[in-house]
Order: sequence, then C-alpha cells, then structure tokens
Amino acid sequence: MKLWDKGTSVDKRIEEFTVGRDRELDVLLAPFDVLGTMAHITMLQSVDLLSKDELESLLVVLKKLYKQAVEGEVQIEEGIEDIHSQVELMLTRELGDVGKKVHSGRSRNDQVLLDLKLYTRHQIETLVNAVDKLFVVLQQKSEEHKDVLIPGYTHLQVAMPSSFGVWFGAFAESLSDDLLMLQAAWRTANQNPLGTAAGYGSSFPLNRTMTTELLGFEDLNYNVGYAQMARGKMERTVAYAMASVAQTIGKLAVDGCLFTSQNFGFLKLPDALTTGSSIMPHKKNPDVFELLRAHCNKIQALPESIGAIITNLPTGYFRDLQLIKEVFMPAFDELIDCIEIAAYAIENIEVKTNVMQDEKYKLAFSVEEVNKLVLSGVPFRDAYKQVGMAIEAGSFETDGQVKHTHEGSIGNLCNDKIELKKNKIIQEFGFDTVSNAVQNLLK
Repeated sequence: MKLWDKGTSVDKRIEEFTVGRDRELDVLLAPFDVLGTMAHITMLQSVDLLSKDELESLLVVLKKLYKQAVEGEVQIEEGIEDIHSQVELMLTRELGDVGKKVHSGRSRNDQVLLDLKLYTRHQIETLVNAVDKLFVVLQQKSEEHKDVLIPGYTHLQVAMPSSFGVWFGAFAESLSDDLLMLQAAWRTANQNPLGTAAGYGSSFPLNRTMTTELLGFEDLNYNVGYAQMARGKMERTVAYAMASVAQTIGKLAVDGCLFTSQNFGFLKLPDALTTGSSIMPHKKNPDVFELLRAHCNKIQALPESIGAIITNLPTGYFRDLQLIKEVFMPAFDELIDCIEIAAYAIENIEVKTNVMQDEKYKLAFSVEEVNKLVLSGVPFRDAYKQVGMAIEAGSFETDGQVKHTHEGSIGNLCNDKIELKKNKIIQEFGFDTVSNAVQNLLK
C-alpha cells in the first residue's frame, strides 16, 4: 500500500533502492506519528472536516495504537511503504472509510517533519537527562578529590599544579555549556510544522495554532515554505549540539587514556573495566576510553554528514532528505550510550592521591614560588628571573603548597555555582509543558 498509489506498478529494484532503510527507521517514529494524527484529527473536527462521532471512534483506536507503538508492537507490514501508510491502514481496517479521512489537510512531507520533530524532542530530553547524570558523577568526583593535586600541562609539558577537583569539575562545567547548545537545538525542534502540507499550505481552513497547543510546541514554523526548508536544517542544528556533547566526552576519554597509562599513572580503571592482550600477559587496556574517543569523533562529524546531503538542494522537498534519517536517528542512541558508559567508568575509576610527590613534578610549583616573592614585595619580573636562575642552577626548592582562593581555582572550585547554572538551563527547556500536552492528548 502506498498513499500515492494510482494503479501503476514500480520496478521492484527501484522500489527497494528508493525505500532504503526508511521502513526500518520509521518504526521508531510510530508513537509520534500516532500522536501527530491524534492532534490533527482533533483539529479537523474543530473545523468540521470530521464529525464528533468520527473523531471519538478514531481516538479510541489511535490510543490503542499508541500503546502498542510505545511497547514496540507496531511493525510496518510487507508491501507497506512507511509508518504513515501503516497507521492509516490500521485505522481503515478497524473503522472502514473513517480511517481514510485522517490525511485531509496533510502531506507526507509535513507528517515526516512533524514525526521527526516529536521524535527529536523526545530524544533531546533523554539526552539532557543522561548529560545531567554524568554531570552529577563528575561533580561528586570533583568534590571528593578537590584537594588531590596533579600536574597541569601546556604543550603536553608539565606546567603548573592542578587538581582532580579542577579536572573532574572542568568537564562538568563543559557539559553545562553543551546543555545550552542542546537548548538551542530543542527550541529549533520545538516548532510545529503540521498543516504546511507539501510546503505550500492547504485550502482547508486548518487551525495550526490548535495543533501547536495540542502537541505542546513552543511555537509554529509559520511560513509554509520555510517549514519544508527546515528539514535537514533542524537535524543539522541538533547534530551540532550533539557534537558539542561528544567533544566534551571525547576530550575526557583522551585524558582517560593518558592518565591511566603507566607514564602518567594518575588514574586506574578497575580490572573489570579493562581488556587484555592475546600476547602480552601484563596488559590491562583502557579500551572503554579508546572506543569512547572513536564514537565521539564519529558523532562530531555528524553535522558535516547531514550538511553534505542538504547543501545544494533547491527550495522544496527532494528524496535526498530521506537519507538524513539514516545518519541522524541512530546517533542519539550512540551518544546516549557514550554518556552512560563515561559516567559508569568515571564513577568506578580509582584516583591516585600521591602524584605530586614525584620529584619530576617539582618544577610545576615554580609559579607558586614566583608569586610568593611578589606577595613579599619583589617586582614580578625580578621574582620570575630569580626563580628561573635557581632552576637553571639546580637549587630550586619548594614547599609544594598551593594557595588559590579566587573563583574557580583549586581552592575555590565554585561547584555549587556551576550546578545552579546547569539546573537553570535544564529548567528552561520546559519539558513539563510537552509532557502535560501529550498526557492530555492521551486522556
């Protein structure tokens, strides 16, 4: 069954090529297609394109279908082109001609746009919750080990003292900025395209504000042409936000690989979180960090992958856009898995508490000694030269103490302020508005 079928057959090989993975991925859109249909037909009844009895009978079946879809029981049957055709077919089987009325005022174009936006909203919320959990783990580690010093590096050369409080906490605050990117992506996705049809509107007296409210959208894509143009753009915007999260986790993974190696020895993964070698019996490899790094590198390329598909498309719908699903939709599960694995590894990692006692890190305290001289009245340039000459002469000495008090430094991490910033960002998403709208639809 094809919604556009007019009695002509399509070459089997061409059909398989043009459908691609669409049927497989469309199953993930099933709950959202049902929700969109529920909102659309509620609006159709309000403008007298459906009777109250027809609406009631359709909603009963759609609520049942929604439950099945959420539980993974809705499949696209052989010969059915996509989820939109499948839902309409199931309604028609149950209700006869009434089921054929649900497409009035819609195109598959705005159905796909809507389904993808509803799906993306749901996945962003899941992603934000996962980021929040990793944030909590990182801040707990930061507080727990805030007084444990480690060397900081510039140019991969020992530079100045840092701490595990700074190191863990840095990634937590990075995630709060990533949440800002996700918030921008959320607001891009949280605009209603339904009712724009194929990008040219409809002669039916549709009430697009009504469907916007029913589905809990923050606003509409008003211009019917832009709503269609936004396909691909929305996914690319979301992909940039996902890439931002991936960059944070990727950098954490790179440090994890370095810091667990014998040459650094700052961290130790439990044996159960490492793998071995087929030839070297002593090896305990940090494969978890290496694969996190690789997955995150792959996700950081996602915006460019989407951009390569949409870059030279004129205004209007083109089948090229179908391929975006294949790179976009699976990326959510991949990134969420990375976030959860990163949280698990960090939660279980062992911190070495005596790192800075090693003689090779002694010179990391040179700036501390310069600053002590400055505080005693020596001009900075003279203090710098004095300490530098002691280093060259091999007579440099230090008490190995660090006294930092300004905001965000070793002695004043401001983790509470960072947490407040993060909580404010999450609150501004307005997830409750969406949840309440969906629950009202399903009542």
